[in-house]
Amino acid sequence: MRHQRKSRRFGRHTAHRLAMFRNMVTSLFLHERILTTVEKAKELRRVAEKLITLGKRGDIAARRTASKKLMTTGHKEGKRMLQEETALKKLFDTLGPRYEKRPGGYTRIIQTGRRLGDNAAMAFLEMLPEDKKSSPKKKAGKKAAKQKAGPKSAALDKKKPAKKSAKPAGATKPKKTAKATKTAKAKKKSEE
Repeated sequence: MRHQRKSRRFGRHTAHRLAMFRNMVTSLFLHERILTTVEKAKELRRVAEKLITLGKRGDIAARRTASKKLMTTGHKEGKRMLQEETALKKLFDTLGPRYEKRPGGYTRIIQTGRRLGDNAAMAFLEMLPEDKKSSPKKKAGKKAAKQKAGPKSAALDKKKPAKKSAKPAGATKPKKTAKATKTAKAKKKSEE
């Protein structure tokens, strides 16, 4: 039984597993889309969404907590190796404000197929794009519209009679047969 087992282990020691997730979540924030196995994507989604929530908070304590879980990118200038926290900057400057009004669910998993070699199920884990609608509105049904309008309009709706059709039930157009269309064409030709 799997009681009290909260996460997948991936056959790695704790330090190795956490380092792998730090690398993957940093790549996800920099590129906004990564290809990995489905199981790793599901586990990485938990890490990424917690960090984006910290990015939405935006205070100094959240920045320090997030910096512990993200990798730095380094480059050489002469003999010195300089470390830049580009993923951390992007998290707090771009991603946090992007998802400000969203209550959760910042990533999606798109399954792609199976990997050659070991036949592992593969998937893209990607950040959701920015919402085009600034304020999404829910569609209200007829009952909700009547309740908003009040009891008087609901009573008026009940008193309205059903619409009657303009034509009587027996009055329908006769169907044109092939013989009738031939005679109509012949009449037109003779008139010309």
